[in-house]
Amino acid sequence: MPAAALSPEVLAKYEPVIGLEVHVQLLTASKAFCGCANRFGSAPNTNICPVCLGLPGALPVLNAKAVEFATMASLALNCEVRERSIFARKNYFYPDLPKGYQISQYDKPLAEHGWIEVPTADGGTKRIGITRLHMEEDAGKSLHDGFSDSATRTYLDLNRCGTPLVEIVSEPDIRTPDEAFEYLTRLKEILLYTGISDCNMEEGSLRCDANVSVRPRGQEKFGTKAEVKNVNSFKFIRAALEYEIERQVEVIESGGRVLQETRLWNSNEGRTYSMRSKEQAHDYRYFPEPDLPPLIVSPEFLEQMRKRLPEMPEPRRARMIAEYDLSTQDAHTLTAAREFADRFEAVAKTARNPRRVANVLLSEVGGRLKALGLDQEQSPVSMAGIVLAADLLDESKISSKQMKQLFDVCFEKGEDFPAVYEREKPQQITDSGAIEKLIDEVIAANPRQVEQYRAGKKTLAGFFVGQVMRATKGQANPALLNELVVKKLEG
Repeated sequence: MPAAALSPEVLAKYEPVIGLEVHVQLLTASKAFCGCANRFGSAPNTNICPVCLGLPGALPVLNAKAVEFATMASLALNCEVRERSIFARKNYFYPDLPKGYQISQYDKPLAEHGWIEVPTADGGTKRIGITRLHMEEDAGKSLHDGFSDSATRTYLDLNRCGTPLVEIVSEPDIRTPDEAFEYLTRLKEILLYTGISDCNMEEGSLRCDANVSVRPRGQEKFGTKAEVKNVNSFKFIRAALEYEIERQVEVIESGGRVLQETRLWNSNEGRTYSMRSKEQAHDYRYFPEPDLPPLIVSPEFLEQMRKRLPEMPEPRRARMIAEYDLSTQDAHTLTAAREFADRFEAVAKTARNPRRVANVLLSEVGGRLKALGLDQEQSPVSMAGIVLAADLLDESKISSKQMKQLFDVCFEKGEDFPAVYEREKPQQITDSGAIEKLIDEVIAANPRQVEQYRAGKKTLAGFFVGQVMRATKGQANPALLNELVVKKLEG
């Protein structure tokens, strides 16, 4: 943290201004401008060719699937897609950029003027603007650690050169680290729904840089910004922004001047470090890529891509809440991943009570999976088994306690619910006459508790319910039992 902890009053004097730049690797089989495999984890420098390396005479050819994916992402993010966009050369020297330039887009990007809505602390929503979405290729990777001579040498893996990317640049509309976290969460969720990327931050499929500045509240002019790089999780992005906001406020409050610079986040120390000054904007000498024609997106192609989009997370949540009577929390959990939502909806339509299916799936099965550190795909209980359990519960053929016991057996033996239920076959006692007889026996055996109940200690009804449940080994219908106990005690 900064040298001196700042009071909430001091921090409240300033307003942060945050913009995010997100690079997303597209899930194509081949690279952006050649036929090399777009694959993570291959041996270093095996997925390369003269086009990747920019060797003389090698010409790029645009990957049509990359254009489809970039267009789908643009539409999913509510962007306006240009009919004519231009590729450009972004010139800079770095060892992992063998061509000496990166094919990108500059003044005529694929798409502009999009937005994402994020939840706010007061329960409302806020619209975060998206300035642009453009296509580009990735650079290679410099390896600084893990070798015997890492102290003196840097190794290069050029497999990533030419990997197709989209860069998504937000407007400076974000005002808190929490808003940044929500924006990135929603962005990743939308991109995963479209299927254009796996968004795996550990493998570099999704990378984010944050631009942050602070200004006195009420001031229109932006403060001097710092760019924060090297952040590999949404949690760390939030922490880095919190640190950087406090650092900049401390600089200003102590009479200093915030420098325009690039800073690196160190997650072990929980702080940012200065990497390089950006007092003078770097001149990338953009000029139109001479080996690629303009990219034309026709209205017909745009409509085809629009039809390929799945239902997006937020509209799906609203529909599922209305259609299945789900709680808002359950709807959010069920729709966080498209495949999970698809599995639920495939069986919810066949169930007596979809909301009960959701409760069983998330609470009973989900709780056990979480405790065991397992994914949904590793569950011994199938979606059909969950529906059967929910239906039996809904028909009062088993109690909640019996269902829990059956699920314990499922997870202990690795068996699906239908097989366990068929073997164990617990039965609820729903015969009111049989239950009344047992209640009478319990009342006769506990006259002191009966007197206390009738004297006003109504909570003792639970004692009588428990005694009957014990006598029936948990098989008495709970709702009917509670009703008859009160009727007998009040009679």
